[in-house]
Amino acid sequence: MTGPLAGLLVADFSRILAGPYATMLLADLGAQVIKVEGPGGDDTRTWMPPVRDGVSTYYLGVNRNKRSIALDLKDPDDLAAARELARRADVLIENFRPGGLTRFGLDYDSVAALNPRLVYASISGFGSGAGASMPGYDLMVQAISGLMSLTGDPDGSPYRAGISVFDVMAGMHASIGILAALHHRTTGGRGQHVEVNLLSSALSGLVNHSSGYVAGDTIPYRMGNAHPSLFPYEPLPTADGELIVIAGNDGQFAKLCAVLGLPGLVADPRFGRNQDRTANREQLRPILVERLATRTKDEWFRDLIAAGVPCAPINTVNGGFAYAAELGLEPVIDAGGIPSTRNPITFSATPPSYELPPPGLNEHGEEIRAWLLS
Repeated sequence: MTGPLAGLLVADFSRILAGPYATMLLADLGAQVIKVEGPGGDDTRTWMPPVRDGVSTYYLGVNRNKRSIALDLKDPDDLAAARELARRADVLIENFRPGGLTRFGLDYDSVAALNPRLVYASISGFGSGAGASMPGYDLMVQAISGLMSLTGDPDGSPYRAGISVFDVMAGMHASIGILAALHHRTTGGRGQHVEVNLLSSALSGLVNHSSGYVAGDTIPYRMGNAHPSLFPYEPLPTADGELIVIAGNDGQFAKLCAVLGLPGLVADPRFGRNQDRTANREQLRPILVERLATRTKDEWFRDLIAAGVPCAPINTVNGGFAYAAELGLEPVIDAGGIPSTRNPITFSATPPSYELPPPGLNEHGEEIRAWLLS
């Protein structure tokens, strides 16, 4: 593998989403990732539809650039292989329930005694303390963290986000923690235990809502597509459908008014400043809607973007990929014959690489076992 992390060996004892996403990001950047699976394989191998050639696309989406070995940790020979892999690795990542690897001698203290330079990353749902016994599913965390209370119509039921947002966020946090610990190792010589949990990632990821509660003693509530601190910052109807329209500051609002042919709104004391627009949104919205109804969403999108006003059509996923391709972002890459989504990071000197397709269960087991015995 090539890339900025070439030469690093990652022992991936994780499964499902947060851990595999983290290790895929590291693998794209050149780390050699060995995916350790139980005899039945990663759960997401069975999460279908959709499928590609009979393989779950969920699994395919987070497991490229890895090699797979199936190990039954209850088997003495397989356990010895797992321990040897941990002894040789630069990074070990796992998302067993906290303490779940202790009986196998694969917990941090046991492994660090054999490999003090190891960066050992654990991902859990609710931490290694009082929440250690709780299963860590993203939907649980969306509910417990408060995200669902913020998602949906004000008078309707709470909704989950359309993706496992906190699994992905925890995976990114784990990657950041691993890289920070590796940097520390270059000066201190020793690895350390990096712990990430979905609930802490969620509370951090609620950003302005978290701050509104912690610093402002304000409990946010569900507002549909409206923003509590900005207006406009939501879908507004046009002649043929909705368009996201944003005025993130007073200058953008002035540009919006110029394109709409409503320059007088800028001088209106109800709307000139963001806090005034937000307070008087119910008076401003119908004025904007009336003017937007005179043209199509594509016409407004073209002219507003040209004027520097943030706005966007509401695409389906295929439309998002198509627009990214139109912008030259090349969102789809080939990972060993499997179409995959490009790693989002661009480097000027050490770009990501996509050499290996997501592996079959135990696809590289024989060669990895031979290497571990050498």
